[in-house]
Amino acid sequence: MAVTPVFALDPARRTWCEELRALGAERLRPLAECGTPGRLNRPLLAALGDLGLLRRLFTSGALDLCLMRESLAYACTEGETALALQGLGAHPVLARGTPEQRERWLPEITTGRAAAAFALSEPDAGSDAAALTLAADPDPAGYGWRLTGSKCWISQAPEADFYTVFARTTPGAGARGITAFLVPAGRPGLTGSPLDMLSPHPIGALEFDGTPVTPLDVIGEPDRGFRVAMETLNLFRPSVGAFAVGMAQAALDATLRHTARRRAFGGTLSELQAVAHQVAEMATRTEAARLLVYAAAAAYDRGDDGVARTSAMAKLLATETAQYVVDTAVQLHGARALRRGHLLEHLYREVRAPRIYEGASEVQRTVIAKELYR
Repeated sequence: MAVTPVFALDPARRTWCEELRALGAERLRPLAECGTPGRLNRPLLAALGDLGLLRRLFTSGALDLCLMRESLAYACTEGETALALQGLGAHPVLARGTPEQRERWLPEITTGRAAAAFALSEPDAGSDAAALTLAADPDPAGYGWRLTGSKCWISQAPEADFYTVFARTTPGAGARGITAFLVPAGRPGLTGSPLDMLSPHPIGALEFDGTPVTPLDVIGEPDRGFRVAMETLNLFRPSVGAFAVGMAQAALDATLRHTARRRAFGGTLSELQAVAHQVAEMATRTEAARLLVYAAAAAYDRGDDGVARTSAMAKLLATETAQYVVDTAVQLHGARALRRGHLLEHLYREVRAPRIYEGASEVQRTVIAKELYR
């Protein structure tokens, strides 16, 4: 009883999406269910590598990235998130890293042998990324820098094998004084601690106590790290929307099945206009979000102007839509949806965070407005 999307993908992509859903359900979900909440699920990561999905992640355009995330989210949100976090943490290395950095780390990432993390947020610099204060002070020995300060809300921390870390190399320069560094786990002065979050994957805090980094660790150019961060986020923001669409579609399909067979007041729930209209609204919003996500991804692949605006629109609409759809699905299912282990109980926990990370909904509205008035 699944709803057929209005957007017409070519047959090869439709088949691929169906295969991804099957892989998510048959190969990834069992591994996800065996994982420990709040810990890095390395068998799941290795499976993504064995299936070739991590390699595909780094050789695909934005639209295919969205299709991967949407399809996997429909069947296994943990598998989707593990894939996405690898991309978020390692994309700066792929796009701006040195040949040596790419040679050292990309094979490890694409096989699932190593985990990457994107370390941008700080205790007092989340949505306002340009306000970060992690200091990269010149090394007294005259070669490189020493990192001092904290990062917070970092997915995959403290268990990642390397971190893409954004630090301030020029005080008082705002976004112009930030440098991106590749910092392997185990570097002197780097410690981490887990945070107890409503999340199946690890999220932690990092502390840097004079952690040494050199010019060989720079990703891109000194003082140009904010550009590295924004390039990464502009690619991944529409795909966060795709993640949300996948969850919304799963909730919608579950609701269609439930309301078509659940009997109440002399008929099925689907025969009640109050219910049918809510399901129609869920379907319409989900399809609108999907189309905007695909449009933003296609614009990114074409290199169109205004990618920041369309990416922000896609993330905003899709994540807000998914919250509405999952919440409505829970309401129409009643108490059974709140039982531990129910699909909707799982989605209800998963759907909240995307409205915050990679730029909260309020930040997306600010980005959109600035781009419109530019």
